[in-house]
Amino acid sequence: MGDDAVRRARIDLAAAYRLAVLHGLNEGICNHFTLMVPGQRDRFLLIPFGMHWSEVRASNLLIVDFDGRVIEGDGYAEDTAFYIHAPIHRAYPEFACVMHTHMTHALALNLIEDGRILPINQNALRYTDRIAYDDHYTGLAMDDAEGDRIVRAMAGKPIAMLRHHGAIVCGAHVAAAYDDLYYLERTAMAQIAAMSTGRPLKLIEPDIERRAAAQIAAFSNTDAHGMHFAALKRLLDRTQPDYKE
Repeated sequence: MGDDAVRRARIDLAAAYRLAVLHGLNEGICNHFTLMVPGQRDRFLLIPFGMHWSEVRASNLLIVDFDGRVIEGDGYAEDTAFYIHAPIHRAYPEFACVMHTHMTHALALNLIEDGRILPINQNALRYTDRIAYDDHYTGLAMDDAEGDRIVRAMAGKPIAMLRHHGAIVCGAHVAAAYDDLYYLERTAMAQIAAMSTGRPLKLIEPDIERRAAAQIAAFSNTDAHGMHFAALKRLLDRTQPDYKE
C-alpha cells in the first residue's frame, strides 16, 4: 500500500476521534481507537497519550508496533491501549479497526446484573448474535494476560461488552466500526430509558428478530455504514476541517 492509502487511513481515524466527541462517546483523555496501517501486519495507528480527542489530526496519530514501540510520530502509546488493542489486532486481522470506549449508556448496561442488549427495538437487532459478553472484570489492562483474556472472551465476535468497564467495537474499516459504535450507544440509550420506566420490557418475538436482523445485515452490505461515515465527514469538513491536516 502506498502513501495515499496511509494518508486516507489517518484521515478516517482522525475523523472518528473528532466525531466521538460530537456524539458524546469520549471520556477525558482515556480510551482509544486504533487502525491497522494499510499494507502492514504488525503496525497500527493510535492517538498519543494525553491528547484530547477533539485535538486529533491525521498527522499527529502515532504508528506503533505490536510490541508497543513507537515507529512514527511524537508521544507514546499508553499501556492499556497497547494491551487491549494489540492482542485484538493480532488475533483477528479481519478487524482492522478497534474502538474501545466507556460511553455512558453501554457502560450502564455493563453495571447491571446480567446486563445484555435486548431485542426490544429495531436498532438492537443490528447486534443479534454479534456481541460477546465478558463478565469477569479483573482490573486495568496492564499486561498481556488481560488483553489475551479479552480476546478469548470475544470468541471472534466484532463487539464485546466488558463488565464494569465499557465496550469494544471492531470492524473491517473505520466506517463499519464507527457505525456500529454509534448505534450501539443509541441502542443502549433507548434500552436504559425503557428500563427506567419500571414497566416490563416488550421483547421482539424470536422469529421476527431473526428475520429483521438478516434484513439489517443485508442493508449494511449495501455500504450504508460507508455512506453514514461519509456524511459525518462532510459535517466535519464544514465545522472542523483541520482534522485532515
